[in-house]
Amino acid sequence: MSLVIDAPVAPSVPVAGGGRFPLRRVLCVGQNYAAHVREMGSDTRQPPFFFAKPADAVVPVGEGAVVPYPPATTNLHHEIELAVAIGAGGRRIAPEAALDHLWGAGVAVDLTRRDLQAAAKEAGKPWDMAKGFDASAPIAPLLPIADAPGVAAGRIWLSVNGETRQDADLAEMIWPVRDIIAELSHLIALAPGDLILTGTPAGVGPLTPGDRVAGGIAGYPDIDFTIGDPL
Repeated sequence: MSLVIDAPVAPSVPVAGGGRFPLRRVLCVGQNYAAHVREMGSDTRQPPFFFAKPADAVVPVGEGAVVPYPPATTNLHHEIELAVAIGAGGRRIAPEAALDHLWGAGVAVDLTRRDLQAAAKEAGKPWDMAKGFDASAPIAPLLPIADAPGVAAGRIWLSVNGETRQDADLAEMIWPVRDIIAELSHLIALAPGDLILTGTPAGVGPLTPGDRVAGGIAGYPDIDFTIGDPL
């Protein structure tokens, strides 16, 4: 018996104005806004930590896009985030040099099966299936860093069916982008194609099929999609 495997399509993200940014891996920062840390019942004195999503969990979306409601959950949550794309890799990057390693940035949503995450936390088990499921990282087109308004400050917001749920500023990050890049590069070697989701502000909450999700960061292309029927 022979086994034939089709070559997978390499994951990538559209770039505003044309072209695509090829993805290598997706790294995420947890607990990086103090108000969100508090709403999740954690101690704000704890430093942020890192987890990962598979690259093919990233799905480019725009107005009219539909993201399916995932299986095995009754408590799907939205988390709006700044995503930064690495264009030049390295190890042990100094914070003052970290932004030189950026290729671009944009708006993403970290969808989370909150009930699975809570069960994993209680049992002291990994979060993989709470965070890394299919289509769990909708993303808007990236802006090349030369065209971007910056990654240190700017309004970040998300609405569901026209009601604002998350509304904060990038300046409220516990660890700014330069420190995130520096810290990650002391744990692993960063490389071109790495995408980093930098954490979410307070106001996370549930989504149901039919909900329209919109969000943005000042100066970047907005994100817009609808939650579809359960898989």
